[in-house]
Amino acid sequence: MTASFTRRIVLAFALLLLAFGLLVALLGHRVTIQHEQETLQRLSHGLARHIVEHWPQVARSADGTVDRASLDDVLHMLMVVNPAIEVYVLDSSAQVRSYLGEPGAVREPRVDMVAMRAFLAGAPLPLLGSDPKVPGAPKIFSVAPFPQRADGSTPGYLYVVLNGEARTRIAAGIDTNRVWQTTLLIGVAGLLVTLGIGLMTFHTLTRPLRRVAGRMRTFGLGNTGAGTPTPVGDAPRDEVRAIEDSFEAMAGRISAQAQAQAEQQGAHREIIANVAHDLRTPLTALHGYLETLSRDDLTLPAGERSRYFGAALAQSDKVRRLSQQLFELARLQSANEVMQRDRFRLDELVHDTVQKFELSAQPPPVALTGLPPGQIEMEGDLQLIDRALTNLIDNAVRHGPGARPVRVSLLSRGRGATVLVEDSGPGLPGEIARRLDNGQPVREPPPERPGGGFGGLGLAIAQRIAWLHGGSLRTLPSPCGGTRLCLALPLIAKARGREASA
Repeated sequence: MTASFTRRIVLAFALLLLAFGLLVALLGHRVTIQHEQETLQRLSHGLARHIVEHWPQVARSADGTVDRASLDDVLHMLMVVNPAIEVYVLDSSAQVRSYLGEPGAVREPRVDMVAMRAFLAGAPLPLLGSDPKVPGAPKIFSVAPFPQRADGSTPGYLYVVLNGEARTRIAAGIDTNRVWQTTLLIGVAGLLVTLGIGLMTFHTLTRPLRRVAGRMRTFGLGNTGAGTPTPVGDAPRDEVRAIEDSFEAMAGRISAQAQAQAEQQGAHREIIANVAHDLRTPLTALHGYLETLSRDDLTLPAGERSRYFGAALAQSDKVRRLSQQLFELARLQSANEVMQRDRFRLDELVHDTVQKFELSAQPPPVALTGLPPGQIEMEGDLQLIDRALTNLIDNAVRHGPGARPVRVSLLSRGRGATVLVEDSGPGLPGEIARRLDNGQPVREPPPERPGGGFGGLGLAIAQRIAWLHGGSLRTLPSPCGGTRLCLALPLIAKARGREASA
């Protein structure tokens, strides 16, 4: 789980504070040691010279004029007076000649001459030199040359290690746990207090960021998000990432809504233009016929007057049919499921619909073909299914005239039924056929028609009715040419999510 921006900032601040504390502790420890070494070396800077000047036995030992017992007594006295020091007698090449201690204690027989010469030349302190007993562990020291011989040469040096093994042993024996525990407790307490203050501070500082992120997540064209709190469980834990993600989502949502609104407005304008185009032609003709019939100075034979009345009625019926289809398609598109559910005989409905067309014209333009499927019961809206069948057959009759009648057949397949409507006309426009085969809405967006107008309403209504029942409308290859439409319906109506929302 990703930590919130506030917690990450506080954690980073705590880690930096801890690292800084450790660095300060290390530097303080190192500075303390250096200060202690410098202080001790400054205090004992002339110790070796003082010994050389006041104990002739040590000075004469460089020439070998004092026996070893006298030298050991002097060295022993010096180390008893100050147990922290270790005194060595070196020859002119810095080789250890004498040391009071256990045999074999000297593990580095030669002392570093560079540090000794720097000390004698007055270099800044502290200076670390060799410890003959602990190779590789530099320590502070004091050194003085023995008096020169008659020929001007230096017989050797008195070399004093100021923080010898005894001092190291005593320092190691002192209990420092209490000091470290106190320091650790103070550090942990300071860290906890800092974390608490940092958490409250950053939580307060990032509260506006969380509010902005919440409003951005709910912002849209229809919702400004003002006063709408974001659920805690749905909000990302990282405030900055939440603002970035929310802004991208909001920008995409606004762009999509703006594009959808623009497309909707364009579709509305196109629909209005197409409706105006399709209504203007019959209304203009109807107005012309009525204007002709209303003229008092015009005398028409009875047959001619009847013909004008028939033409006017035909144009009026065209306007009525177009208006009815527009209102019916709008009503179906606003529904997401079948509102009326009944059980009815689909085979009887298909037979009655075909018979309705057989009785309306001579010779019969519609024929029921194929083997009788037997009794087929279906659950759905009987009026809508009748409307879909009527539209399909009416389109086939009007757009596929010919010597051969429109052929309607009913097939039963498992839990579904299929109604085939076939004509011998020129076929559907390519765009409408493609949309039917791909399962796309016939009227969204409205297909272009060479002569303009609002075409495909009957097919759009039938397609929408099929989708509301969980079925489909598509084309099939016709062996005799023309158009062959397949209306597939489940015997129990169920709206599918994709089709119901189309």
